[in-house]
Amino acid sequence: MIRDRGRMKWVSMMLPEHVKVLREWAEEDSYKVRKELDEQQLELMDGIIAEAMQLGRGVTVTYYRNKHYELFTGWIENWDALTGCLQLTDASGGEHCLQLQDIMDIQWADK
Repeated sequence: MIRDRGRMKWVSMMLPEHVKVLREWAEEDSYKVRKELDEQQLELMDGIIAEAMQLGRGVTVTYYRNKHYELFTGWIENWDALTGCLQLTDASGGEHCLQLQDIMDIQWADK
């Protein structure tokens, strides 16, 4: 059986610009598409936000940033409806602001 090195054997014959474009193209394959939330999910998330602010319970937030989904675990400090910002604090005391349109899911952290 022939052991092939795949793309590596062709890189030496390519221009650096071509290699860069191929790497960018391969990176684009890992991009995720933002999903649309329905009314029921929005109401459920709104209830969790209100309860988490009242009781001071930790939450895990799934949000969309730079064409990928990311997780944040912490506590909700404030919800600014004017700017659309959900202010959160992480375990180390750092403050973060997530835009409400970027939030895809909120779950209780202490399940």
